Amino acid sequence: MIVSIQEAHYIADYRIWLRFNTGETGEVDLKDIVFQYVATKPIQDIDQFKQFYLDTWPTLAWKCGFDVSPETLYEQATGKQIPWLQFA
Repeated sequence: MIVSIQEAHYIADYRIWLRFNTGETGEVDLKDIVFQYVATKPIQDIDQFKQFYLDTWPTLAWKCGFDVSPETLYEQATGKQIPWLQFA
């Protein structure tokens, strides 16, 4: 299954609502990821975090070059595992 994001809306703090090409929807809290990596320093500022966009994959991305794979977001938002990722 190839997963992509079709729609994304900022909720609050570091939470984003997502709609996937599967028709499923869910919410992700990215605070832990945002504060885990040096590359995410610019989006630790909530105003910068809010400026995400859907890139060509499409998945969530920011101007600083950071993005999160749609598969990771799908698993967090839905609580479901993508079978082919379990073998990687």
